[in-house]
Amino acid sequence: MFFYKTHGQSKHPRREGKLFFGPPPRHHRRVIGAFLNALGILAGAIYGLAARKPLPARAQLFSRTVLGVATVFFGARLVVVNLPGGLLSAAKQLLLGVAAVVLGYWLGKLFQLQKISNRVGRHAATLLAAAQKHPPGGAADGLLAATILFCAAPLGILGAVADGLSGFFYLLLIKAVMDGLAMVSFVKIFRWPVALTAFPVLAFFSGITFVVHRYAQPWLDGHSLTASMNVSVGLVACVVSLVIFEVRRVDLNSYLPAVFIAPLLKLFLG
Repeated sequence: MFFYKTHGQSKHPRREGKLFFGPPPRHHRRVIGAFLNALGILAGAIYGLAARKPLPARAQLFSRTVLGVATVFFGARLVVVNLPGGLLSAAKQLLLGVAAVVLGYWLGKLFQLQKISNRVGRHAATLLAAAQKHPPGGAADGLLAATILFCAAPLGILGAVADGLSGFFYLLLIKAVMDGLAMVSFVKIFRWPVALTAFPVLAFFSGITFVVHRYAQPWLDGHSLTASMNVSVGLVACVVSLVIFEVRRVDLNSYLPAVFIAPLLKLFLG
């Protein structure tokens, strides 16, 4: 993102009156991503209960396309605003981010993160399939299935980390729309109690955001590592868009360690 420095506002005289490519100023905005996610789930539940027919296939395709584009845009934006001003420094930061994504993927494969996620997801899918055969499904089954699916989403974890680091709630806003669209179908299968999923989702992502904001961010800021972590989050978010667009199957959970590897690479490599 381009920012304009006027005279009297810059701490760097050589940049006064010039455009530069760098991170936005630190703000004090409250982290609201988890709240938006929960609000999207409730909004989808209300619409699903009020609507007599499911969303048309064309509307679903349009929504998926818009969400995919938004994920690429905000993921790339998170990368760009966290690159340093100089071309060489920006290239170095970007290369470290790419290296973190590659190393993080192989570390995730080593620890079989995707297989663990798949096992949990299969349990949710079993509950969902049983409810579809004999509707309406049980309230407890609906709550469990929806909570697993919504909390295990990699985009939610990335969004909670970005929100805790710098108040960048847009990834969780995208997830809020995705979960809301899914909830339209869930309430028709499990009835209204499944809407209560919004509360464990709120608690889970608020917890991640709080831990990152309260404990990780001060240390990262003190070592000038926050930007590198944000870059890795943005790059992995762009990978998530491949699944939204249904371009190919991607082991998204295997990429999550990249978020933590990026600041370590920056710390040791400089």
